[in-house]
Amino acid sequence: MFSKTGLYKRKILKELCFGNVLSGAEISLRIEKSLPLTVRMLGELITEDLIEEKGYAPSSGGRRPQMYALKPGKMYVVSVAMDQFVTRIGLIDMYSCDIIYTEKISLPLLNNRDALGLLADQLNRFIDNSQIARNKIIGMGIGMPGFVDVGKGINYSFLEIKTGTNIVDFLENQVGIPVHIDNDSSLIALAEFRLGAAHGRRNVMVININWGIGLGLILNGELFRGCIGFAGEFSHIPLFLNNKLCSCGKSGCLETETSMLVLVEKAGEALRNGRVSTIKELPEDFEEACHTIINAAIGGDTFAVELLSEVAYNIGRGIAILIHVLNPELIVLSGRGASAGKLWLAPVQQALNRYCIPRLAAQSELTVSTFNNRAELIGSAALVIENYDKQPVKNMAERVLVKP
Repeated sequence: MFSKTGLYKRKILKELCFGNVLSGAEISLRIEKSLPLTVRMLGELITEDLIEEKGYAPSSGGRRPQMYALKPGKMYVVSVAMDQFVTRIGLIDMYSCDIIYTEKISLPLLNNRDALGLLADQLNRFIDNSQIARNKIIGMGIGMPGFVDVGKGINYSFLEIKTGTNIVDFLENQVGIPVHIDNDSSLIALAEFRLGAAHGRRNVMVININWGIGLGLILNGELFRGCIGFAGEFSHIPLFLNNKLCSCGKSGCLETETSMLVLVEKAGEALRNGRVSTIKELPEDFEEACHTIINAAIGGDTFAVELLSEVAYNIGRGIAILIHVLNPELIVLSGRGASAGKLWLAPVQQALNRYCIPRLAAQSELTVSTFNNRAELIGSAALVIENYDKQPVKNMAERVLVKP
């Protein structure tokens, strides 16, 4: 591990990443250390060229506090967002959690025994091409679909691994930087909680509108994963008597009427049957087809709006169940599908009006994220930062100039 000095410095860097610009007093409160110790650590971090002074806070009477921020170009995170078809890799500067650039690679996960090895190769290529020194990369966060056991570093649904090892150890050995993994919906919730629409809230449901319909939970101000990390399988609430087989092997799950895959399939079938629309033909690529439908709906295409409204209404039925169970203060619609923006709100609210006890529904605010398809990349980066003051170094050199 690292010394107390190294630990305090990591805590300060973590808080500056999430807080952007903070005073010494604010940092002292957040890391729960005395102000003199905090100021001394801040001075050392300035000497090490990791942070900088950012002037003084506006006057509220009395002496104005000195403000501090991370320096740009000093600390980076490699962020990975996986789904069943493609993987996006991003380089993120901790200075402002900006995504500097991304790459998208085709990496099908279902029945692909080579997926993990191919991922390691692509990660090494990406880092090499970035021309960022590896000791400036504090870690890698990977969001992925499926049943992810964070403690064991295993995905029970995808990314087959040999017995006796796990995904985290394999990738750390291959790539040479600390690795953290989690379920994609949990990371989207973490992105919203730390840096997005749920910032400062304590009880929030974040709906991941994607190829499935995921759920990330913020309960009492903390990300809730359940006893082994499988909380949030919202897709598989048995809501319909439609006899449609779900990817989980059951029938009638929420996913069978609401996922973006279902949206694309319904659109394709209707267009083949002669439905009038500004969409003349859907691309074969699912992601491009999804974007085509959403863009048409935003542009006012009646058919596309109807499709989205039907999906949104059914998602609202599922959300109504969760409101009765969890009584959240905020519901955030996020993920790939959230790019449709306010088009989601009216039909979801209509379902809540119909299926929720009014006193409960009235206390739950509904909003749409602005992260859209960036949410998982941002959440994967937030996962690394969240664990920056906890991660062991596992015999690798201490990273980013902070001495052990």
